[in-house]
Amino acid sequence: MKKTLVLIASAMVGGFVALGIHESFLVKEALSQTTISEREVPVHFARGTSPGVPDLTYAAEKSLAGVVHVKTIFRGQDYNSNPIFDLLYGRPRYMPQPEGTGSGVIITDDGYIVTNNHVVDGAEKVKITLNNKKHYEAKIIGRDPSTDLALLKIDATELPYLQYANSDDIKVGEWVLAVGNPFNLNSTVTAGIISAKGRDINILQSDPNSGISPVEAFIQTDAAVNPGNSGGALVNTQGELVGINAAIKSNTGSFAGYSFAIPSNITKKVVSDLIEFGAVQRAFVGVSIQDLSEEVIKKNDLKLRDGIFIAALAENGGAKIGGILVGDIVTNINDKKVNNVPEFQEQLSNFRPGDKISVTVDRQGTSKKLDITLRNQYGNTELIDKTVVEVSISLGAQFAPINDKMKKRLSLKNGVQVQDLSSGKLMKAGVREGFIIVRVDGKHIKNQDELNAQLKGKQGGVLIEGIYPNGKMAYYGLGM
Repeated sequence: MKKTLVLIASAMVGGFVALGIHESFLVKEALSQTTISEREVPVHFARGTSPGVPDLTYAAEKSLAGVVHVKTIFRGQDYNSNPIFDLLYGRPRYMPQPEGTGSGVIITDDGYIVTNNHVVDGAEKVKITLNNKKHYEAKIIGRDPSTDLALLKIDATELPYLQYANSDDIKVGEWVLAVGNPFNLNSTVTAGIISAKGRDINILQSDPNSGISPVEAFIQTDAAVNPGNSGGALVNTQGELVGINAAIKSNTGSFAGYSFAIPSNITKKVVSDLIEFGAVQRAFVGVSIQDLSEEVIKKNDLKLRDGIFIAALAENGGAKIGGILVGDIVTNINDKKVNNVPEFQEQLSNFRPGDKISVTVDRQGTSKKLDITLRNQYGNTELIDKTVVEVSISLGAQFAPINDKMKKRLSLKNGVQVQDLSSGKLMKAGVREGFIIVRVDGKHIKNQDELNAQLKGKQGGVLIEGIYPNGKMAYYGLGM
């Protein structure tokens, strides 16, 4: 009997074990089938990333080689010799030269590099370090304070470069990378999204020499940008250039949530002008404009809330000649919608004097499309003479007329004052900002046109005579 019970118990235990093994096998098989099924579904995320985060490795790898480190060297303070102090303490061997750093973006394979104007403004030398550690000295081809852009050139070929994206096509929420050299940390990449477009944050000043107002239509992002990132690249997920990083909004000077970049379409136009003409060819419609604020809407009994309100017209300007009236609301430029002043300025920045554009306006509820011929700041359609610009670039300065008060104080009848001094022949000769050029090779200089005419095509040595605002006369020899 006992043996029978033992046999029955053994059989039952064996059955349960077998059943358990079978169920375990079925579960493992089911899990295995589920795993295989999931593996068949295409996965688009980078290894180690979370669902919903795009793969940014391609854009990072593509853009790193096209972004450079920019080192600027500025002239140090002059050492004023004092024989007694020199005897007691010795004459210093040298005065330290202040330096700055930033970033730049290679835009052609033969060495053109774009950066911010504020990175190279006033620099005596500009040195470039590529991502592969090669070093070059760069020449400043041109600068545009009104957009905070500058163009450099190094003597190199077959360089990796970034291609432009159409910044009009970018969308809020789109992923972007900021590539640059913050805090001298070379080849740094940060990621974020586009937070807003067409931002005007009032950080740029009018060009001190031309009086041209600044163009602010920044791309706002939350990608971390810090000192040293200026002039670096803002790229999309394909590694294409959508903007040049220019500024941060911060109370501390370091990144605090938002950064701002100059759109690639503005950059492309400025670069093209600097290469072809040596200066930016700015186009003007000839209007005074306002955003459609609540105050403007109520005051003028307007129905629209998007567009640009025409508050005034310039006499003989392109807008007035083309049929635009005070009170019109501009809604489109070349069928591209404009909702505010920065967007209006951004679209105009794509054109040169003499270009024709189509402007759509709303006039008391009726839509009208008008053809407008753009003009320059002087009211005509002429482009800036490249040879005139070349003289300024060669000298490394801009020039301004002297006012009557200064003429009287210094007993002058003529002269032009050196402003915005940067790397060039004047700086190398020892000229300081504020110097007033009175004569060139003995010929009196009344204005910049006469200075350009006197130096244009000049070869060999040139003697420049003048005076500083403190009354000190000075003479400089230049090699042209």
